[in-house]
Amino acid sequence: MSKPLLILMTRWPAPKRCKKRLAEDIGASKAAAIQQKLTFHTIVVAKSLHEQGYLEIQLAVEGIGNKKVSRWARSHGISQSSCQGEGNLGLKMKRQLVLAQRERRLNTQRGRDIILIGTDVADLCENDIIFAINSLAKNEIVIGPAEDGGYWLIGFSKKILYPAISWPFTGIRWGSNSVLHETIKKAQVKGVKYKLIGTKSDLDQSSDLGFWC
Repeated sequence: MSKPLLILMTRWPAPKRCKKRLAEDIGASKAAAIQQKLTFHTIVVAKSLHEQGYLEIQLAVEGIGNKKVSRWARSHGISQSSCQGEGNLGLKMKRQLVLAQRERRLNTQRGRDIILIGTDVADLCENDIIFAINSLAKNEIVIGPAEDGGYWLIGFSKKILYPAISWPFTGIRWGSNSVLHETIKKAQVKGVKYKLIGTKSDLDQSSDLGFWC
């Protein structure tokens, strides 16, 4: 059986290249330091699950080029990596799915479940990802709601991924507090079986720092 692929969507943790809303309040250097710690925590959780045989990992990075992404990923023990590319969040996520599916076809391997997560959740733990993986056995889509109206995780069953889908990534007001609502509505219109898992808080702005502390 093919292992699920966990795609980590993150930004290069350097001043002025990440956490811009947070940087407006606490400064670019401090915001980048927080981004670095959050990213490292997410990678540690993902690598532990990989070592236990639950999944494979791919790192998708915004803010640097392909060669640097590859070196950075390898420095963390991750062999699969890519740039996020241009466009809004929906286009970036769709691009990662397409790249993952293309790689799978080139290797003549069967389809697999794919889960995308950000690196902004300070209390992410292994059980969160395991629960998402298990939920995909009986659902076509799994979503982890975020406190700000978006989501911190979205997972797709191989049953719905092959052939490729685009509707979860188009017609969404990315960055608004209606992302989750609009995504669920699209799933309902399509007749897709979905499941919501635990709600979490993204660390995106100074008002979220209380939870971080």
